Amino acid sequence: MSRGLGGPPAIVRTIEALAKAKEALGVSEIADAVGVDQPRASRLVQQGVARGLFAREADPDDARRTRIALTEQGLRFAHGIRNHQRESLNTALESFTDEERTELARLLTKLANSWPA
Repeated sequence: MSRGLGGPPAIVRTIEALAKAKEALGVSEIADAVGVDQPRASRLVQQGVARGLFAREADPDDARRTRIALTEQGLRFAHGIRNHQRESLNTALESFTDEERTELARLLTKLANSWPA
């Protein structure tokens, strides 16, 4: 994949959405999670399947539909993204003092608690 570790941003967002999901997702659920329309989500799924990152599964509740899940390769890619993000955050925080890290954590917690549901 191009564009650094993550590849195209929409594919990365799709991988992250599937990694967070408790079960395989339908294309419309992927569209909602990624913030794209359904035709774009279908193209993202096709790209992910072609790259071996996603697998199509029969929907147990509706035989006419398929659901999308990460393959083992997709799971490894998702873990790589998370590790890269963690390393980037740790690098960025190296220049912070202990007090600044504590203040940042306090402010981020306040922001998260105030975020509208």
